[in-house]
Amino acid sequence: MKKYNIAILGASGAVGQQMLQVLEEYNIPVDTLLPLASARSAGEKIKFQGREVEIQEATEDSFQGMDFVLGAVKNGMSRKFAPAIVKSGAVYIDNSSAFRLDPDVPLIVPEINGADALDNKGIIANPNCSTIITLMAVAGIAKLSPIETMIVCTYQAVSGAGQAGFSELEGQMAAAVKGGEIQCKVFPTQIALNVIPHIGDELDNLYTDEEMKMQNEGRRIFHLPELKVNCTCVRVPVMRSHSIAVTLRTRDKISVEQAKKAVAAFPGCRLIEDYQGRNYPTPLDTSNQDQVWVGRIREDLCDDKGLTLWCCGDQIRKGAASNAVQIMKYLIENRA
Repeated sequence: MKKYNIAILGASGAVGQQMLQVLEEYNIPVDTLLPLASARSAGEKIKFQGREVEIQEATEDSFQGMDFVLGAVKNGMSRKFAPAIVKSGAVYIDNSSAFRLDPDVPLIVPEINGADALDNKGIIANPNCSTIITLMAVAGIAKLSPIETMIVCTYQAVSGAGQAGFSELEGQMAAAVKGGEIQCKVFPTQIALNVIPHIGDELDNLYTDEEMKMQNEGRRIFHLPELKVNCTCVRVPVMRSHSIAVTLRTRDKISVEQAKKAVAAFPGCRLIEDYQGRNYPTPLDTSNQDQVWVGRIREDLCDDKGLTLWCCGDQIRKGAASNAVQIMKYLIENRA
C-alpha cells in the first residue's frame, strides 16, 4: 500500500489537532507526518499513532517532499505559504476562506461534488463550516430537484472562534455561577447565557461576510449560479456543534416523504424521526462525530414548493477537519 507524506499547517490549533485525530481514525496511510505552526508553537510535542512528533516552524522550504498539506491557518498565512506548497508539488487542502471563491480552485464537500477535486491546480478549498453542514443536510433533496432559494438561520458554536472561543465561554460560565466579573475578549459581548446575532464583518448590504458565504459558496458547490440565500448567523453558548434552520424552495414540488427518503439515503446524513423520543437533533447529540443529523422536515406554510428542516453537525469535524481529510481520502482513492 502506498503511503503519503502529509503536513499539517497550523497543527497546534483546534482544527489542526482534530485533523491529526481524523487521520488516525480514517486509517490514512501516512509515511511522514510533518506538523507545522508559527515560531511560537515550534518545539511543542503532539501525539500521532502512538508516538510523539515535534511541531516545526513553518517556512517556505517546509513542504518539499510532501504529497498533501492540510491547512488549518487564517487567510494571511494561507496566502503566504500557498505558492510554496504548490511549487513543491503537494496538494494544498485549505480550511481558510482565502481561495474559496477563486474560480481556479475547487471548493469541495466530497459527498456532493467530490469529482470537482480531481481538476485542481495544487489547491483545494474547504468550505465554511456552516455551508458544509447546511448543504449536506439539503443535498439529497437537491438531487430530486434543483434548489432555487434558501432562508437560513445558523446557531453557531463558540468552536468557530477557535480555542479562544472555548476558553471565553468556559470562563464566562464559571464567572456567572460565582457572580464574578464577565470578561469579553473574543466575542463583542457576553456569550454565556446569551446569543449574538452577528458573526463576521458587516458588508455594504448589511449582511456579514459570514452570512454571504452560504450563498457564494453554495452556488459553487451545487453548480447553481442563480441560487439565492438569505442567511442570518447567530453565535450561541454551545461548545462545538452548529445547528441550522433551513427553509428551501425547489424548482419542482418535493413532498415531505420524498425529502425524508432523500435525506436518509444521502451519504454522511442521518435522518432523525424518533431519537430518544424526539424528531430533531441537538448540538450535544452531534458533537465528536462526522454525520450531519437532520430532523423536523415539514412543508413550508408560505410556499407550496418549500420545505423546512433543522440540522446539526460538528463544526470542528465535518465542518472543518474531517471534511479536509475526506477530500484527501477522495483524491487518494480516485486518482488514476
